[in-house]
Amino acid sequence: MTIPISQQYAIGIDIGGTNTKFGLVNHRGDISYHGAILTHKHEKIDDFIEDLYQALEPAINDSGGLEYIRGIGIGAPNGNIYKGTIEYAPNLRWKGIIPLAELIGNRFNLTARLTNDANAAAVGEMTYGSAKGMKDFIMITLGTGVGSGIVANGQLIYGHDGFAGELGHTIIIPDGRLHPGTGHKGSLEAYASATGVARTALEFLEGRPKEDSLMRNYAKEEIDSRVVYDCAMQGDAMALEVYEFTGKVLGLAFANFVMFSSPEAIILFGGMAKAGDLILKPTREHMEKNLLPIFQNKVKIIFSELKEADAAILGASALVWESRLES
Repeated sequence: MTIPISQQYAIGIDIGGTNTKFGLVNHRGDISYHGAILTHKHEKIDDFIEDLYQALEPAINDSGGLEYIRGIGIGAPNGNIYKGTIEYAPNLRWKGIIPLAELIGNRFNLTARLTNDANAAAVGEMTYGSAKGMKDFIMITLGTGVGSGIVANGQLIYGHDGFAGELGHTIIIPDGRLHPGTGHKGSLEAYASATGVARTALEFLEGRPKEDSLMRNYAKEEIDSRVVYDCAMQGDAMALEVYEFTGKVLGLAFANFVMFSSPEAIILFGGMAKAGDLILKPTREHMEKNLLPIFQNKVKIIFSELKEADAAILGASALVWESRLES
């Protein structure tokens, strides 16, 4: 029996260091089922996959069974689309090279395809969000880390080995702040991520012991990006300066990215993007300041139109529809 495409679903899976989110998605991008399991509690990959299967099995049955599932798309840290592997992901418990697409495909008896999580978000934005119709854009995910997906001439850039687009690990400040996960100094992620914002706030607080700030009402271990945001929204001068500094670093990086690929837009996604103009205004100012005249006032910086919880799921599921996977 041939199932009409209007009745088929793709499974979209977004694997994060803490949580794995998933959903059943039709070809129009409607998510009919949401679910999640904890990623980090599974020391063994086989236990994780079994937990994932048990969580998804009721939804698969409710949709009509496996014959109604077209395939599985997966977004994961350090995901290699060419090999279907996760390779040396620093924020996952499973070390080395994991043939995840093959393992999940075998357990579900479906064809599975895997890509980097930020690339999945870019595909979701291009297919269903604010980048719909764009052929050249850069997706920047500002969360615990800084991820990116680069689209040029309508194609996602993967590079010869599948790992292109690690813009968060480009060195913006030579010999700058140490990134504890990579051991490198001065990377964009060390400054512009939620973790980086918290570290900047702590450096300001410790370096200016006589300067008043609402952030001093919190213990050192309580200072995170949410605290900085809340204090900035109350007009705290030091918290506002944290965003100004972060935007300066981010804008400098964006200027480099623009001069590399000349995108129509840079799209911001993730928890840090919720800071709105606090991060957008200084970022845009310092990006324009560091651009050559031929690039100035051409590139939009805009926010994602997709729900944070949905973008990577939609992008992962789009891998299924685009590649014409069949179960």
